[in-house]
Amino acid sequence: MRLGVLDVGSNTVHLLVVDAHRGAHPTPMHSEKTVLRLAEQITRSGDLSRSGEDGLIRAVESARAEAVRLGCEDVLAFATSAVREATNSAKVLARVADRTGVHLRVLSGVDEARLTFLAVRRWFGWSAGQLLVLDIGGGSLEVAMGVDEEPVLAESLPLGAGRTTRTRFRHDPPTRSEVVATSAWLEDQLGALAKKVDKGGPPDRVVATSKTFRSLARLTGAAPSAAGPRVRRTLTDTALRQLIAFVSRMPAADLAQLEGVSASRSHQLVAGALVAQAAMRALSLTELEICPWALREGVILRRLDLANGTDDTGPALTGVSANGEDR
Repeated sequence: MRLGVLDVGSNTVHLLVVDAHRGAHPTPMHSEKTVLRLAEQITRSGDLSRSGEDGLIRAVESARAEAVRLGCEDVLAFATSAVREATNSAKVLARVADRTGVHLRVLSGVDEARLTFLAVRRWFGWSAGQLLVLDIGGGSLEVAMGVDEEPVLAESLPLGAGRTTRTRFRHDPPTRSEVVATSAWLEDQLGALAKKVDKGGPPDRVVATSKTFRSLARLTGAAPSAAGPRVRRTLTDTALRQLIAFVSRMPAADLAQLEGVSASRSHQLVAGALVAQAAMRALSLTELEICPWALREGVILRRLDLANGTDDTGPALTGVSANGEDR
């Protein structure tokens, strides 16, 4: 079965095409991204701007055409925090559906955490024991924990790398006082989460996933993507502290020249690093293992489970066939 996953995030619209069936490893066949930075196109009234809507429609139209060209049987289309939090999200979603035939499903932050956790569990397997999973997106930080495929703890906090950049920094690079104040603020924001995680007992394996953590790991010496997904990659608290001392003095244009940092996300690298450091400190973590699978893979795995009659105790996703029909 060839599936397309269309992920409308805070920074990009990402189409991932895989060949997959139940019991097999989803094989990536194609990946393409359109940089929109939707979170930066939210007006003071809370609406997604008209230009943001138009850009989203063009990106979705292009992704759907590519999915058709590649022979996708389904396109699983979803949106996360930027669209979720826009006050005109219902109108935006209706216009996207009307113009493109693609019905975007808006995921809650908790659903993001649960689906990402599912992907990490499948990657590491049952031998990983109790997993603690962290994911820093553009708009939010997701944390999930448990011993099964459905986590017992799934939390989403508005502490994404892009959001933290927009709300806490006024300079590029941020001033020393901005960095110090933001670190203290993040520590305060994460206090309640730390108490919830502590109640679950010590994890057997602590895992981080998604682009922010992958970039931080690469900048601290982890193997490049060319080495393949199965190479073990980690991020330590010591290496992260040293990295922050270095990158916090660099403007976004210079950060974009570093290996592993994309130009579309370089402006939020420092904030992402501070969120990662604050989370590690709050949860008393000294090392994170990087998982190559994240939310998109979780969506694929959930779709395959449902297609084979598995009871769904997690968040449902409505697929959209390549011709736009509801599935």
